Amino acid sequence: MQTRVAVMAIIVENSDSTERLNAILHDHSEYIIGRMGIPYREKGVSIISIAVDAPQDVISALSGKIGRLDGVSVKTAYSPVRTAEA
Repeated sequence: MQTRVAVMAIIVENSDSTERLNAILHDHSEYIIGRMGIPYREKGVSIISIAVDAPQDVISALSGKIGRLDGVSVKTAYSPVRTAEA
């Protein structure tokens, strides 16, 4: 199966969704290359960047699950490179 490298930009405006977001990310941890989170307290949001290497359908499903959380927005940028999964 082919995988793609992608970066997900996540904005969390509702801190009540943080626990569920972390659970979703934990469920997909085998695909996560790295994660960076920045709390922007002055604006009351958190900014999270997730780098993934996963099959296209897994990335889409992950983005969909995150996007359905209350007060959470997500956008995904894909690399054009496709690689065979090892």
